[in-house]
Amino acid sequence: MNVTTIKVYDDTKKLLNLFREYKNESYDEIVRKLVYIAKMAGKDPKLSSKTIKDIEEARERMKTGKYYTEGQFAKMLGME
Repeated sequence: MNVTTIKVYDDTKKLLNLFREYKNESYDEIVRKLVYIAKMAGKDPKLSSKTIKDIEEARERMKTGKYYTEGQFAKMLGME
């Protein structure tokens, strides 16, 4: 897989950070999420609204510590 560098202004970077669902989410993941939302907005506006709401709810859970780490979740499923 090839990787490239893109130039974004500091203000844009700060805006992208607002879409992070978890601390180590990459900018590639954030951009892909935004592209998905943009595509869905044209196809099904209700679905894109739901996606945005789900992201906002996930951010709130992260802020309050109401989430499981990947390791905790794997343990709960007996995968560890």
